[in-house]
Amino acid sequence: MLKVDNISFGYTSKEVIKNISFTANKGEYIAIVGESGCGKSTLLEIIYGLLHIEKGAVFWNDKKLLGPNFYLIPGENFMKYLPQDFDLMPYTTVEENVGKNISALNPNKQQRITELLEVVDMLDFAKTKVKNLSGGQKQRIAIAKVIAKEPEVLLLDEPFSHIDNFRKNKLRRNLFKHLKAKNILCIVATHDSTDALSFANEIIVIKKGKLIAKDTPENLYNYPKNEYISSFFNDINEIPLIEIDAETTSLKAILAYPNQLKVVKKSNLKATVLNSYFKGYCFLIEAKLKRTIIFFEHTKAINEGEKVFLEIKNRI
Repeated sequence: MLKVDNISFGYTSKEVIKNISFTANKGEYIAIVGESGCGKSTLLEIIYGLLHIEKGAVFWNDKKLLGPNFYLIPGENFMKYLPQDFDLMPYTTVEENVGKNISALNPNKQQRITELLEVVDMLDFAKTKVKNLSGGQKQRIAIAKVIAKEPEVLLLDEPFSHIDNFRKNKLRRNLFKHLKAKNILCIVATHDSTDALSFANEIIVIKKGKLIAKDTPENLYNYPKNEYISSFFNDINEIPLIEIDAETTSLKAILAYPNQLKVVKKSNLKATVLNSYFKGYCFLIEAKLKRTIIFFEHTKAINEGEKVFLEIKNRI
């Protein structure tokens, strides 16, 4: 089990990680989400042992990890960390890059390389030099390389950011299935809601260096505590109660995803359509209440300026 116990860290006197604690078990996938600059990458570097902390501690199976001040080479042997600027050897082939992390004494080395290249869908490029690959292809090779040694803990920082959407879903399914089968704990810092919602066991939400939520994807999506949390999963409407009920004096607002707003024949929620955006399976409609811009989903486009009545279904 990995235990992050009340850690804080700052590159200067200002802390960018503040009193963060959580635990994670082997075979789990933990997604870390938050706005840019909130401390996601820093947290991964602390766990791996690239940054020294004075406050708090990181434990693996009850053993305290000492950090870079106590090791000649920073980083824990049982972990692998893939930063956003992945490290590859450009003038060697794809299979040579992946094979570098597999012992030459392994009698099944070539079979293992083939298995890993199949996981990242790069087997056809085994003999290609890395310098001739695209950015997305290089990222896939970097992923294969870090899982070659089958670490106990894998830390990934935006691992699919350079990969085309049509390949991304297959790669995610292959990778997380492989890690689960090998009982590898995977912690991913990501901006992609699909990474978190579809595959994670738990999601950690960070804001300005603080852990503000940790729960299952279902609970965080269906019952977010605030707009900051819900905004990572979908467009979110923050609708003041006074827009719904003219008699209220409350300053509170409710949260609702676009798919929770439905067009009805008559209601207290009247909006004027501003734009319609085709999303494939539906149209995303931008509209204005009295003072508030909202978004809702509809089966077809609605003309600009048209008035519609809305009802909130299963609101947050």
